[in-house]
Amino acid sequence: MIYRPPSEAYSYLLQVTVGCSHNKCTFCSMYKDKKFHVRPMAEILEDLSMAREYYDRVGRIFLCDGDALCLATDKLLKILNTLTATFPECERIGIYGYPGDILRKSEEELRSLKEAGLSIVYIGAESGSDMILNQIHKDVTRAEIIEAVQKAERCGLTTSVTFINGLGGREHWREHAVETGTMIGEMGASYVALLTLMLEPGAPLVDDVRSGKFEVLSGEEIVAETLLMLQNMDVPEETPCVFRSNHASNYVSLRGDLPKDKDRMMDQLKNALAHTELLKDEAFRVL
Repeated sequence: MIYRPPSEAYSYLLQVTVGCSHNKCTFCSMYKDKKFHVRPMAEILEDLSMAREYYDRVGRIFLCDGDALCLATDKLLKILNTLTATFPECERIGIYGYPGDILRKSEEELRSLKEAGLSIVYIGAESGSDMILNQIHKDVTRAEIIEAVQKAERCGLTTSVTFINGLGGREHWREHAVETGTMIGEMGASYVALLTLMLEPGAPLVDDVRSGKFEVLSGEEIVAETLLMLQNMDVPEETPCVFRSNHASNYVSLRGDLPKDKDRMMDQLKNALAHTELLKDEAFRVL
């Protein structure tokens, strides 16, 4: 199974690593059937050669799997240089990046990756609360995520940061909303996206739900959490952020730019709370 960000739906997917080097997050079942390893360079280059013969045009490329940015910079540079030489028409190259991988690379390394063609790094932040990050075994702090985002942006890389509504459960939804909202206001990401928690078999958090330790929020509660989150998103006008909450898992679809469209999106959520029939039916929510 191959996973990629929704915005990479029409990209050429190049398998660079297999699985996720972290693979501990309790909400995630994505890479539980894989043992993490790096693909041999010869195989990667062979894939590129075959793809060039098959595709007339490749506009976007995404480097799989879960956090291919963990590769040594010299290996990534070889892949990127080959990509840009093989597909000179390519407009964007994307990659998943664990915050720790960004922090481990020097600014010189990150700038060299940008110069070699890397365009956008997708970062799964999940929550702005240190307590929740610890509970889900993210093994990274709020401060480290903010530092990683700011470092990548400073080096010319676009960051797209994802958070998950409902990740604090019924017990900690307020903390999750407030801490995530303030974090979005502080970190300076180019893009921010919200997904809504959906658990699949294989995710360790499923056991907590079955035992009653973790209570999943209802659709109305998710909308209230999102509203509180937005209320706390004080994004500076000089560093605007593209905001999306239109994933297939979401109960209400939101699209806008922060801070310009904050009030409009909050009104949309208030209207959904007043007219709950507007919420997406559970049958149509998917990951």
